[in-house]
Amino acid sequence: MRKAYIFLALAALVSSITITCAAQSALLDLPRDSQHSILNQRIGITDITINYHRPLVKGRTIWGKLVPYGEVWRAGANENTTISFTDPVSIEGQALPKGTYGVFMVPGENQWTVIFSKMHTAWGAFTYNQADDALRVTVKPEPAEFHEALTYDFDDVKPDSAVATLRWEKVAVPFRINVDVHDIVQASLHNQLQGLPQYTWEGWDDAATYLLTQKYDLDEALKYEQTSVKTEPRFDNYLTESQILEALGRKEDAEVAQKQALQRASAAQLYYYARYLQTKGKQDQAFDLFRQAAKKDPNDWVVHDGTARIYASQGDFDNAVKEMKISLAGAPDNQKIFFEPLVKKLEAKQDINKN
Repeated sequence: MRKAYIFLALAALVSSITITCAAQSALLDLPRDSQHSILNQRIGITDITINYHRPLVKGRTIWGKLVPYGEVWRAGANENTTISFTDPVSIEGQALPKGTYGVFMVPGENQWTVIFSKMHTAWGAFTYNQADDALRVTVKPEPAEFHEALTYDFDDVKPDSAVATLRWEKVAVPFRINVDVHDIVQASLHNQLQGLPQYTWEGWDDAATYLLTQKYDLDEALKYEQTSVKTEPRFDNYLTESQILEALGRKEDAEVAQKQALQRASAAQLYYYARYLQTKGKQDQAFDLFRQAAKKDPNDWVVHDGTARIYASQGDFDNAVKEMKISLAGAPDNQKIFFEPLVKKLEAKQDINKN
């Protein structure tokens, strides 16, 4: 009788275990206690993806107990936590090729080791092998607000870097990721300009404009812009060429390119370039372009804004108001909001050129 009771008790225990295991199957698509999450961040044109599962604290002691100090940990739950880079990066100043890596960590009270493993398809850390390491870095843990669910974030995002941070319970573990954005973009431009963009003036102009605004490899920028001009000479690319030449210190060549640009400009383009010159404090040049715009197309609604600005600079606010009201009447509905305050300022005899 006693043996039968023990057998039934064991059978009940096995049944209970089976039911528990089935609720979190490694083979079937069922709800999991540690939910799946994917985090993405783009730095420059480099995409970074962290793919992980989020265990909960559930009132447990995490650090030094559930997750022992000094032992390799999967940095999440279930399958490998992974991190992917579409381009080469550096982690805490150490180079790491592009690719997908398994993320493991060795926690410590005062120091953590973050491991990027070439093995990224394992379950947990049970088969972890140091021989698969692509990189190891050492970082300092930080105190954090309580997080019930393990979380990864991207913090301190900058044009060429971000800090990936694991947070769980009251601990944060950050590691900085740097990207050589300029070199990566330039290499990408070389590839992109072998495709369909090479047949358009915009493709070459966009590439040159990027390098100009970043003040990076202006000689290459000039080559791109000259190719754009050869593809289709326009106000836009001649103007960009003049700006590149000016940045290179070739003032006379810049003036020649600027003249070529202005010869091809529409009235609206003359107006908008004049407004740009005003932001640079070049009022006389701006007023000259406003006049050229008015001669080229006196019926363009935006040209009247330029004429109003000329009148305002001369203290003739009555005519300035008349011209600005013409601009207001001709402006698209979604742009009238920009011209209504200008009319009011001119009616109050304020020089709108000082804004």
